[in-house]
Amino acid sequence: MLKEKLKDFQIILASGSPRRQQFFKELGIDFEIRLRPIEEVYPLALKASEISDYLAELKSVAFDGTLLENEILITSDTVVWHNGVSLAKASSRDEAFQMLQRLSGDWHEVITSVCFTTSKSKKTVHHCTKVKFKDLSTAEIDYYIDHYKPYDKAGAYGIQEWLGHIAIEEIKGSYTNVMGLPTHLLYKTLSDMAN
Repeated sequence: MLKEKLKDFQIILASGSPRRQQFFKELGIDFEIRLRPIEEVYPLALKASEISDYLAELKSVAFDGTLLENEILITSDTVVWHNGVSLAKASSRDEAFQMLQRLSGDWHEVITSVCFTTSKSKKTVHHCTKVKFKDLSTAEIDYYIDHYKPYDKAGAYGIQEWLGHIAIEEIKGSYTNVMGLPTHLLYKTLSDMAN
């Protein structure tokens, strides 16, 4: 369906995330991967979806002036937001442990923004999913960090991994969003752009 609509477009995914790439394959979207390094720094005054929107758009800036007329560039960013603080990717074991300890027994928000850029326009959408963790023991956090090395994930966990299976008591919103891509929004926005 969507594949047919997009036949005149070249979709470019600017993400090294294997999870995002897998979603594109499962949706039947033909795409190529183009990566450009950027420093993921944002103004400290930004909050929640403002951060992920800003970073998703920042990732597209590296491609300014290079896109052909039929190309759609897709960039994205995921933020874990808890009690007014953004929990980014953990840079150490201690940081990952502290993040998971903070999320233990509480709700947090996972926000993913997706930016669609063409040679003429830019559109950013985002989705927020609320996630409730059970109380995590020190042993459970240690086990997860030692066996899954969650350093490439916002909030230091992957919902599709062991911790997601044992810790999540409740979820409100899109499951795929927590994995790093609100696939329903991706599908809708690309469908709209192809019409």
